[in-house]
Amino acid sequence: MTVRGFQKLIHDRYFASDNARGTAGTFLYLTEEFGELATALANCNRPNKPATPDERANLEEEFADVLAWLTTLANINGVDLADTLIKYTDPDRVQGTKD
Repeated sequence: MTVRGFQKLIHDRYFASDNARGTAGTFLYLTEEFGELATALANCNRPNKPATPDERANLEEEFADVLAWLTTLANINGVDLADTLIKYTDPDRVQGTKD
């Protein structure tokens, strides 16, 4: 699936309720998902204790949730995520590294 395809899927399924909730309410959901992702990352990166299969599955789910809520914010604010990725895909714009 492409980024554009995923954004369309999220739009088609959820736009009416997402748009009614608005940017502020949707951003709150995204921040909640970031917190859940932080917990899942902590659970999967403990020293001397490997993640359980359930913890690993939860980590993957939280990544998906963050991506879906970020996509929702883009949809209700008229941002095409595929177009924004040029920042990272255009060799003339990609400069240096983040250390």
